[in-house]
Amino acid sequence: MSYLGEGTTKLGFGLMRLPKLEDGTIDVPQVSQMVDEFLAAGGTYFDTAWAYNRSEEAIRQALIERYPRESYTIATKNAAWIGATSAEEARAQLTTSLERLGTSYIDYYLLHNLGASRTEVFERWDMWGWAKQMKAEGKIRHLGFSFHDNAETLKGVLEKHADDAEFIQLQINYADWEDGSVQSRKVWEVARSYGKPVVIMEPVKGGMLANPPAPVLDILRAAEPDRTPVEWALRFAMNTEGLIACLSGMSSLEQMRQNLATLKGLSPLSQTELDTLAAARAKLAELIAVPCTGCHYCMEECPVSMPIAGIMESLNRDALYGIDKGKGNYGFATRDGVKASDCIQCYQCEGACPQHIDIVHQLEVAAEKFE
Repeated sequence: MSYLGEGTTKLGFGLMRLPKLEDGTIDVPQVSQMVDEFLAAGGTYFDTAWAYNRSEEAIRQALIERYPRESYTIATKNAAWIGATSAEEARAQLTTSLERLGTSYIDYYLLHNLGASRTEVFERWDMWGWAKQMKAEGKIRHLGFSFHDNAETLKGVLEKHADDAEFIQLQINYADWEDGSVQSRKVWEVARSYGKPVVIMEPVKGGMLANPPAPVLDILRAAEPDRTPVEWALRFAMNTEGLIACLSGMSSLEQMRQNLATLKGLSPLSQTELDTLAAARAKLAELIAVPCTGCHYCMEECPVSMPIAGIMESLNRDALYGIDKGKGNYGFATRDGVKASDCIQCYQCEGACPQHIDIVHQLEVAAEKFE
């Protein structure tokens, strides 16, 4: 099956972290510039989701209203586990996405964030059967799913739906390649054993690998003084076999240009380079406190509107750069008044977390450190 045309780049434009204006709205003019340069460089794959706040509307204005529909592909997702109380409500997300995007079909439609208790929601409401019907009606061209769980769980999904899923979106980066929780390598191996092509998400781990702590940066610079951390991370991900697209959640025109520059002269990593990344991975594992990528899924239905992602970032800044940096970030993250100590321990956040973080415990740690 053909997914991307000849001459296109396998860098995908992830739309979760688009640039924002001072009032918090998406900076559509800057996104339009990013779209222009991405397409000019041969990019075609744009990844959004029903759950990404205002992202679908923004890409309609920046892309869909400005370019021929056949010149790019759109991926969006169905998060049946967020907010829906019935199959009808869950299925209505597709109608909403089509309206927001201003298109009659989705090129790549994904059941969003399978794993843990979320997988059962898609089964309970027969979202697979419904999605196949939408494909038959022409509203979906390719059906797949995004996945945040371990290799055994992925096997279980594919045992039921190998004939339904055409592709899988996985979190793959050099930091998580051998991680016992994320299991990047193991889930990729399962996907490939079923012959499924992959879309990669989080290749720079929510930005962490773009700005790694000094000890990690020292390892990378000692090996290649002129290579940026982003280039190291993207080269690792984009050399993955079976790749449809490697998504980068770009939030500025500068980041777009940096990522496009990485594509020039892209070549397989040598064993020496792989050894360098293994050393960087080991050092990062020693330093990081919480493996949060800032996806915000944990915050979608928090009953007290806890700024969980910002608090987790504060713990990491404390671990990587010292208590003053941690406290400073915590003050900013909790500026609206909800603090870590306000957690009511309902554990909804932990059920939604793709990284399987013990969030409730980490909030207790943050309260003790920063309040």
